[in-house]
Amino acid sequence: MDARICVLSRAALCVHAIAALAVAIPAAAQQPAPLAPRTAQPERYDVSGRLPDVSQLPPIEAGVVPQAHPVKPIPRPQPGREEAGRVPRPPAAPSGPLKVSPVTDFGGIGDRITPSYHVVAAPSDTTGAVGDTQYVQWVNDHFAIFNKQTNALVYGPAAGKVLWQGFGGRCEQNNDGDPIVQYDRLARRWLMTQFAVRGGPPYYQCVAVSRTSDATGAYARYSYRFDDFNDYPKFGVWPDGYYAAFNMFSPTDRFLGAKACAFDRAKMLQGKKAQMVCFDTGSNFGGLLPSDLDGTTPPPAGSANYFLNFGQNSLNLWKFTPNWSNPSRSRLVGPTSIAVDPFVPACNAGDPCIAQPSDGGQRQELDSLGDRLMYRLAYRKFPDHESLVVNHSVDVQVGSGNVVGVRWYELRNPGGTPVVQQQGTFAPDAAARWIGSAAMDRAGNMLIGYSVSSPTISPSIRFTGREAGDPANTLASEQTLVAGRGMQTINRWGDYATLSVDPADDCTFWFTTEYMDGSGDFKWLTRIGHVKFNSCSAPAAPSASNGARGQSRRHP
Repeated sequence: MDARICVLSRAALCVHAIAALAVAIPAAAQQPAPLAPRTAQPERYDVSGRLPDVSQLPPIEAGVVPQAHPVKPIPRPQPGREEAGRVPRPPAAPSGPLKVSPVTDFGGIGDRITPSYHVVAAPSDTTGAVGDTQYVQWVNDHFAIFNKQTNALVYGPAAGKVLWQGFGGRCEQNNDGDPIVQYDRLARRWLMTQFAVRGGPPYYQCVAVSRTSDATGAYARYSYRFDDFNDYPKFGVWPDGYYAAFNMFSPTDRFLGAKACAFDRAKMLQGKKAQMVCFDTGSNFGGLLPSDLDGTTPPPAGSANYFLNFGQNSLNLWKFTPNWSNPSRSRLVGPTSIAVDPFVPACNAGDPCIAQPSDGGQRQELDSLGDRLMYRLAYRKFPDHESLVVNHSVDVQVGSGNVVGVRWYELRNPGGTPVVQQQGTFAPDAAARWIGSAAMDRAGNMLIGYSVSSPTISPSIRFTGREAGDPANTLASEQTLVAGRGMQTINRWGDYATLSVDPADDCTFWFTTEYMDGSGDFKWLTRIGHVKFNSCSAPAAPSASNGARGQSRRHP
């Protein structure tokens, strides 16, 4: 989403609109010269008190007019079908039933979550994370905190800028969205962030890190200044930093390329001044994602954080190593090009082309965001290997027509010579599947959640996945989380969704995204669902010798 806001009417939309064996891919023959890091201190920082009582704050500010935020597409040369050189592989048939427990789900933020709440923005920009006792969801301009045992709403919905109340500056004044929420399971803290861009330049990234595992408590708060527009921020948690990727645009909307940044996590956890170090990758690259740690096993000591985007029938991998003692010696190395099965990015690399049912003869296609990888780039360290899983949306030929499907990957050995362990495209029928999010549990089972729509299927939420022992490159049959009704009469959809893994058992997946439950411009709802594979079991209970430590981490 781009929060440089334009007021819309229905008539005037603002639009920018595998082989069975693992294949080792050699690193690029020649690496470019090392990039120079740029460092910055926060313009403001402090430590807040507990979140204010939102019962005294209206969920919607007076005078706010529903807005649709235009897409800032990533310019990239893309080959046509006849130029691709290789024919995309037909999607594989589902390998069998999805062996998961019954799904549990409940309503998230969306139209009518409370009697006085109404959606005032599109797309939903749905993000969420699960912690020890809470689930935090943030959609575009508002966030809410739920009890994860009862699914009860315990805080909000509240405007995102409530996190910076009393902070001063643009982070307190603006409520611009493009949010990300993460749970740092190694530290048992919440990472909450959105940008503040109206009125720029300059532009800001607002970052808040909780002081405890309670999302309603106090936060260390920071604002970081950018002279260019820091669009589509995506964050990842790593032991030596919080990492972020941005698509940078000039104040005149000229694409400048991707920016990869790291924030001093250790200082943020202490509530101290925390430096930011960034690299500009240049205008040939956009849509990067930083790797985001799942599980409690950290990467190998000294491991770089991995950044990924896609190119022409390839993935590009960077390695980011900050040096907090001497930030000028930080390094971003890459990209290493990794060949993958041929693909055509969905909808001419991002145009609106997702069909949905008509409403009284009116038709509206939805945005695909096919020009970038979908959040998250989920990392997990297993006893004998490291894995990265990610997805994006691609055009697929099904029968006599083309539809949009989910292309997914598992990469291994990212710290050495990257290996495409497995890959595939999920498109079992003529419906479009897009805006996915993927992750692995502690047993190596993978789940992918996504939106689905067609001329006969209203925008809905489904998911699929695979057990670790299933045939390589295949996914099981899908299940429906919630079936939609009606159509959205503007084209803005999704921009991203979020799948996270519960720290309590490291097995349960929590997924959230939007769907339709009636027709209109700003009528979307969201759903939060959690499910686990039958084959995944929680870690063994701590022994008497480390029981106290284990109980501390499982803080009820």
